[in-house]
Amino acid sequence: MESAPEVSHGDTVLSSTQLFSHLHLIFLQLQNLFFLILILFLETYMFLKGWTPILHIFLLLSSYVIFIIIIKPSPSVYLVDFSCLKPPTSCTVLFSTFLQNAMLLDTFNKDSLCFMEKTLRSSGLSEQTCLPPALHFIPHKTHQQESINEVHMVLFPVMDDLLTKTHLSSSDIDILIVNCSGFCPSPSLSSIVINKYSMRSDIKSYNLSGMGCSASAIAIQLAENLLQVHQNSYAVVLSTEILSTGWYAGNERSKLAINCLFRMGSAAILLSNKTRAKESSKYKLIKTLRTQRAFDDKCHLSAIREEDKDGNLGVTLTKGVVQVSGETLRSNITILGASILPLSEKLRHGVSRLRKRFLDKWQEIYIPNFKTAIQHFCLPVSGGAVIREIGKVLKLNDKDVEAALTTLHRFGNQSSSSLWYELAYLEAKERVEKGDRVWQIGMGTGPKCVSLIWECIRPISGESNNEPWADVIDRYPILGPSA
Repeated sequence: MESAPEVSHGDTVLSSTQLFSHLHLIFLQLQNLFFLILILFLETYMFLKGWTPILHIFLLLSSYVIFIIIIKPSPSVYLVDFSCLKPPTSCTVLFSTFLQNAMLLDTFNKDSLCFMEKTLRSSGLSEQTCLPPALHFIPHKTHQQESINEVHMVLFPVMDDLLTKTHLSSSDIDILIVNCSGFCPSPSLSSIVINKYSMRSDIKSYNLSGMGCSASAIAIQLAENLLQVHQNSYAVVLSTEILSTGWYAGNERSKLAINCLFRMGSAAILLSNKTRAKESSKYKLIKTLRTQRAFDDKCHLSAIREEDKDGNLGVTLTKGVVQVSGETLRSNITILGASILPLSEKLRHGVSRLRKRFLDKWQEIYIPNFKTAIQHFCLPVSGGAVIREIGKVLKLNDKDVEAALTTLHRFGNQSSSSLWYELAYLEAKERVEKGDRVWQIGMGTGPKCVSLIWECIRPISGESNNEPWADVIDRYPILGPSA
C-alpha cells in the first residue's frame, strides 16, 4: 500500500560538490558586482582628473569587450511548445477488469490479488486510466516486438502533434533526446524515431534509460546543456515509459505496487535557443537543479529492478524508499531555495537554523514559503498521499496540488511524462499567466531529484481544446483521493 513520505525538517548536509557549486555561484555574482564598482570608480577618477572624453569612450568600450568575453551570459533556452498523449479509450482498464485478468493469469496467489485490489482502491487512480494492448491479452504479450509496437503507439502521435503545432518539419530538429527507463532496445529508441521521421544525418541524438520518473526533467537539463553549446538550434525531448516490459508476474509484495500505479503516457517537448523563438515560445527556462544520493548504499538500493526467488523480474520498493525520497527532495529544495527565494525568506530560515543550533535544539526549523517565488507546482505523481505530503512540506494548499492529484486520477502515474500532463492541466484551466513561474519536480530511482523552473513569457489561452484534457477539463477539479 501507498505511504506518505516522512520528510524531515532537520538540517541538510550538503555534499562538497553541491557546496562548491553554491559558493561558485556566489563568487560569480560578487565578481560581476566588483567589475561594475571598478568601472564606476575609474569613471569617477577620470572625471575628477578632467581627462579628455576620448579616454572615457576608450574605457567604456574596453569594459564592454571585457564584459562580453569574460562575463558573457549563457544563451536563453525557451520551451516553444509541448504535446501529451491521450491514450485511446480501447486501452482503458477498469479495476474489475484489471483484477479479473490478474486472476486469469494464474501467476498471483490470493494474498497478492488482495494486495493489488487494496492498492488500486487507495491509489487515487480513476477507472479511466489505460494500459497498453499487450497487457490486455491473457496471457500478457511481453515479448520484444510488442514493446516496439508500444513505442510506436506512444511516441509517434505526440511527435506528429508537436510538429504540427509548431509548424516545423523533422529536418528542422538539431537535437533529439528520448527517455524511457525500463526498455532499452537496439537500435535505440532515438534511432527508431530518426528512422521513422527521416531526420538529418547530423542530428545529435541521445537515449536515456534507467533514470526512473525523473528522466524527463533530466532530459530537459541535458538539452539545456547542449543548447548552451550548439547555437541557433531546436531540441526535442520525447518522454515515456514502456509498460509491457515492466509487468511483474510474481508474488513478492514489494514488487506488486508497480503493476497497480503505472499507466500509459508520453510527451514531446520542443526547446530552442534561437533568438526569434522567444516571440512564439511559452516559457523561458530559469533554473535547473539536480541532486542525487546514489553514493549511499541504502538510498541506492531503495528502489531496484531485480529478480525474485522464482526468476520473475520486477522493481522492488523497499520500506525505506519513502524516507529516502524525502531526504532526496529535502536536499534539492534546500539548495534551490538559496537561489530563488526572496531575501526575507532566506533570513527567516537562516535565523531559525541558528536558533535551533545554539539556543533551543527542540525549535522547529522554519520551512521557507516557496509560493513567494513560484506560482504553480508540478509534483511527482507517485500517489495521493505522497502528493499531499510533499504539498504539506512546501506549504501548498489544495489548489496548488490540484494538477498533480488530477493527473494521477485521470491518467495514473505515467512516470517521467506526468510532469507535462500537469502543466497541460494548468494551461487548460488558463491559470498560467505571463510572468508566472512554474516549478516541475522530477524524482526517480538512484535516487535523484531534479527541479525545473520555468517563467511564462506570453499569454496562454485556448489550450482547453487540446489533448490530453480536451472534453474532460470541465469535470475537474474533483475531490482528491484521501491521504
